[in-house]
Order: sequence, then structure tokens, then C-alpha cells
Amino acid sequence: MTRKYFGTDGVRGRVGEAPITPDFVMRLGYAAGRVLVADETGDGQDHPTVLIGKDTRISGYMLEAALEAGFTAAGVTVLLTGPIPTPAIAYLTRALRLSAGVVLSASHNAYADNGIKFFSARGTKLDDALELAIEAAIDKPMTCVEPHRLGRARRIEDAAGRYIEFCKSSFPSELDLRGLRIVVDCANGAAYHTLPPVLHELGAEIIPIGVSPDGFNINDGCGATAPQALQQAVAEHNADLGIAVDGDADRLLMIDGSGRIYNGDELLYVIVTDRMRRSSVAGAVGTQMSNLALEQEFGRLGVGFARAKVGDRYVLEMMQERGWLYGGEGSGHLLCLDCHSTGDGTISALQVLAAMRRSGKELAALCAPLKLYPQKLVNVVVPRGFDWIRHEALARARREVEAELAGNGRVLVRPSGTEPLLRFMVEARSAELASKCANRLADAVRGTAG
Repeated sequence: MTRKYFGTDGVRGRVGEAPITPDFVMRLGYAAGRVLVADETGDGQDHPTVLIGKDTRISGYMLEAALEAGFTAAGVTVLLTGPIPTPAIAYLTRALRLSAGVVLSASHNAYADNGIKFFSARGTKLDDALELAIEAAIDKPMTCVEPHRLGRARRIEDAAGRYIEFCKSSFPSELDLRGLRIVVDCANGAAYHTLPPVLHELGAEIIPIGVSPDGFNINDGCGATAPQALQQAVAEHNADLGIAVDGDADRLLMIDGSGRIYNGDELLYVIVTDRMRRSSVAGAVGTQMSNLALEQEFGRLGVGFARAKVGDRYVLEMMQERGWLYGGEGSGHLLCLDCHSTGDGTISALQVLAAMRRSGKELAALCAPLKLYPQKLVNVVVPRGFDWIRHEALARARREVEAELAGNGRVLVRPSGTEPLLRFMVEARSAELASKCANRLADAVRGTAG
């Protein structure tokens, strides 16, 4: 069944435009509350409890109030954390034995966007059946339970502290970060008061940037999607490393003292190879966009590799299907299921730092065997419903490109899930060849798509 409101990562959009409006979010909270009441209590006599967190967007105040009203009207008790990383809600929902967790965040997007993401009682994304049940309930009339069954709401003051201790527990107790000078870029987002303390309490000298949120500056020229600020700060402070997360802190990017950027494919490689030194690793999951070099290097090491659709939800689903513990995307969404039930930028950074400490090696040395293929991505605007699969000129160009790559590269053509775009990605042994091939594919469509 096709979802009407939920995408691959909850409900998301521009604030003030459907569906991110106060009235819809209140109805969403009410619908989710009624589904939870029916799912948990049957007779509706008890009060399921839901945790609500948010990032630092100005719209979080409005949407938090709307969501709280909807849940309490459905007879659900609400706990509020204030600004906190998305993975912290997943952890706290599980640790506090709650019915569900909700995060108000649009991740790496600008402040004008926002979204609503749900976690189950296990700290995982809601399953399809529950999402569909919530969608079915949204369009029904919103009423209110009897006054004696209304939910309550209160804030929990120690949410950040609990999460900080959880993150620290994922770092080996026999190791520390003494002697490391690290610039930490929190994207003026949800990790501004959690990531720096984690690293500081493990012994590192911390230079924090992107830790002054004002409601409007989240992800604005900072964080994992804009690493130039981090590179500049590492150089200015003569730091050993730079660590950046995005607005809701589930995405990670790292740089070394020379300013070299390490993406999610490289960091996943470091984590997996570190685990291999202590135990066997059956396999890891990437996406259609994961670099071919990662697949080839894992193959050489005897580690299985599978590609999921783009999106950490699909990576997690495939990991669970195969019983594998590690996965991620080149964008920096990394999952270590031996540490957490969801992707977590802070915990992922700690796993990379642990690998460095255990091996005594710098990031460049740990990544040296992984020779990434240059990638080129070209987007072409196409009409909605454009049948690219049966496009003869594109099929011919693709055959020519794949023959030229001769197995030393990869072609990926996929439509955007949110825009009328067709995306062409080519990997090749040289950046020049990748660019030439990607543009050849794009040109095949540019001339005929309209």
C-alpha cells in the first residue's frame, strides 16, 4: 500500500506548507496516539508514554506544542527532552521502556524545513503496518478522550546526561582520548550540548564550533554537509582531527590534520576492519551509491557486501534481514548494531577513534588499502513520469559507457524520489573518465526527454 504522508524517514517538508503545519501535526499526534493506545492497551484504560525530542529549529517550539496536544488528547502521556540528537531519542525510548519516541527534525536541511520521525519501543523505525495504521487514522475526525483519560506532559531534565553516558559506554573502557586535539562541529544543531562533553570526558582537548544555535543557523555553512568550516578550524588550531555531525547528529564526517575529508564509505571500512582484528565479520551493507572500491576491498578481505536502496532505513532493513551488524552510506549515516539500534554520529565517531587508538595509526594509514574510485554525479530535469528505462538513446549510451569502463567502474541511473530529476552517477579509475561518461549519459536524455 502506498504511503500518503510518510516517506522513507518520517514526514518532512517546508514549515507552514502541508503537511508541516500545526493542525496537521496535532492530528498526526492524535492519530499516532490512538494507534498506540489500541496497540498497547486494547481497552484504553492505561496511558502509553511517548518521548518527544527536537533539534534546534525555530519551528520546533510550535510543532512540539502541536504534537503534545494531539498525543495528550488521545490519552497518551508525553515526556519532553528539548533539543537532543535523533539517536538519543531512539536510545532513551528503549532505556526508559516507553511506547514510542518522536523527533522533530529535518536532519541536514535548512531551518525552514522540519519533519516528524517515529521510533518504536525497541528504538527502531516504526514498521510498515504501524505507519499505515497511523496514516489511516489521520484523515478520521479528531475528537478527544474523556477528561479522566487525558494524557499529561512533563519535561525530563537529565535526558542529555543519560545520552552522554550511553555514548561513552560504547568506547572501550581500557582506552582514552588523552593527547588528541579535536575540532568538533555540531552544525548549530541538536548535538551542541552532547557531542563536545562526550569527547572531553574521554580525555580529548576539544575546540567546539557550530555550538551557538539561534533557531535559524542549523546546518548553515557548518556541520557534516559543509566541511569547509571544519577544515579551516582544524588548520587554525593545529588540531589532530576534525569531527562534524549534521543538524540532528545521525550523520558523521571526519577530517585529519592535513584537512583531508573521510566520507562514510571510508569510515565504515575503518570500523569493519577494526572489528575484524578482534572477531569475525560476516558482512556489511552499503547502498547503490557506495563506492565500488569498498565492495572490492571487502571482497578481498572475505567480508560479504550487499547494496540496499539509498536511505538508512533500507540499510538497516537489509542488515536485519542478513543478521549483519555494520552498514552505512557514503553521506555518513553509519550503523553499528553492536552499539546502538540506529545510526548515530557520536557513537560512529567513537568507533573510528577506538580503531585509531587500538592500532596506533592515523586515519590516512587505516584507510590506505581502500582506493576510492572517483565519482561524478549529474542531474537532469525530466518530465514527471518520464520512462527512462525504455529510453533507447540512454540505453545505447549506457552500453557504450559500460564497455568503455570494462569492469573498472560502475554506472548508476536512478530517479530522484522527491524531485523531477534523473540522476546519473559514474565511477571510474580517473575523475576525467567518470565526468566524461556521466555527461555522455546525461546528454542522451537532455536532447530527447522533453
